[in-house]
Amino acid sequence: MTALRSYYADFTRTFSNVLFAVCLLLVWGVMTLAGVIVQQGRDASEYFGMYASPLARLILRLNIDNIYHTPYYVGIIGLILTSLAVCTFKRVIPARLPTLRPVTIDRIPLNATITVRGDEASVRARVEKFFSKRGWQVRKREFGGAEWTFADKHNWARRGVLVAHIGFTIIAAGTCIYWAKGFSGDMPLVIGQTLNVPHSQATIRLDGFTYKIQPIMTKGGMVYQPIDYVSNVTVVGSDGVPSRQLIRVNHPIDIGGTLFYQSSYGFALRFLVARDGTRDAALSNRVYMIGDAITLPGSQRQIQLSQFVPTVDRQTGQASADPRVNDPAVAIDVVEGGQSAGGALVPLKTWIDVGDGWRITPEQYVMVSGLQYRYDPGVALVGIGAFVLLAGLVISFYFLPARLFVRIDPVPNACAVGLAATTVKGYDIFEVQFNELVAEFENAFNPQGPAPTLEFAEAT
Repeated sequence: MTALRSYYADFTRTFSNVLFAVCLLLVWGVMTLAGVIVQQGRDASEYFGMYASPLARLILRLNIDNIYHTPYYVGIIGLILTSLAVCTFKRVIPARLPTLRPVTIDRIPLNATITVRGDEASVRARVEKFFSKRGWQVRKREFGGAEWTFADKHNWARRGVLVAHIGFTIIAAGTCIYWAKGFSGDMPLVIGQTLNVPHSQATIRLDGFTYKIQPIMTKGGMVYQPIDYVSNVTVVGSDGVPSRQLIRVNHPIDIGGTLFYQSSYGFALRFLVARDGTRDAALSNRVYMIGDAITLPGSQRQIQLSQFVPTVDRQTGQASADPRVNDPAVAIDVVEGGQSAGGALVPLKTWIDVGDGWRITPEQYVMVSGLQYRYDPGVALVGIGAFVLLAGLVISFYFLPARLFVRIDPVPNACAVGLAATTVKGYDIFEVQFNELVAEFENAFNPQGPAPTLEFAEAT
């Protein structure tokens, strides 16, 4: 039994320690940041393409590619919630909701003693009426035969920190629901392409895409501002019924609870790939995204597509800043055996010979719509939790709970009223209000000055 109590004491001491809680939050923050930096849920080969091999292996071994669903990420959330609960019951509640108990009046920095005319019963009734009239909650308790009066202002605001803790717990619950059942991702779609949405029964086909660019003249020169992206899509949900919809920036569509957002746009290309005048059907029938490579059969040569240039400056022959399609071209890099063999900017409808009889002709650009999808069943809880957390913080910062300890002791021909005040935020913040309250008390009870007390000389 003694060992169990010792373990319990160690547990509560550790988990109620503020430094321990801060360290847990720092670890959680670093892990969350890693999940933000490293794209989640991709194929292992994609990480080797995005990062150096040692770093890619580290990401995969530590499950950073799916960090939000790992046992150690869920475990750190559990430790944080445990620390939060222990701190709430061991530190916050005792500090914020202290029990009513007697104090030594003159040992509290904010104190005053006022002599009031009248008998004890009438003075007590007048004191209670004085504080009640000014919005103080008055309660009486008896300790050791002496009656104490306790007056509280904004006593409900003592629970502000508890409300904030509850809000954080609700947010954590909503986030855990997302980790358990939610999903999100990116989906680039070429016009005419149909894709199945991962983790759902929905399919989406891009029927068309339009965008608008607004040229704006500034002091620094011409700036091209995208003002609208619009995807015309046909979607099929779990009911199997196709429907045509529009996806605009900041206007997502909902398919069976999954939201689809218009996030970006780009360009893909079709090439005529021929060798010695003979068209290669396999290479020519594909649509290539920027970043893809055309691997020439029978060689170690690759043609990498590094950039689509919507408008080529006719004077310099180089890429211009104008994103509107006027004189388009594609920038390519020739790679031989892993080594760069040069690059070129090839306008559409022209060709470039890349050796061994191979000729590459960019024939047509195709619009690509960048969509993001997200299914978050816990978003309602997160919203409620955020509101509760904000309410708790507002209560904690903008309201000042104060408690007055009042003891009334009879003295000859009067009563001595002892007042002392405490707050959850220290004494200095309430000093001015306490002095004003004492002055108001003096004026209300002794409008003609302090009550005299009788002194008796000893007989000689």
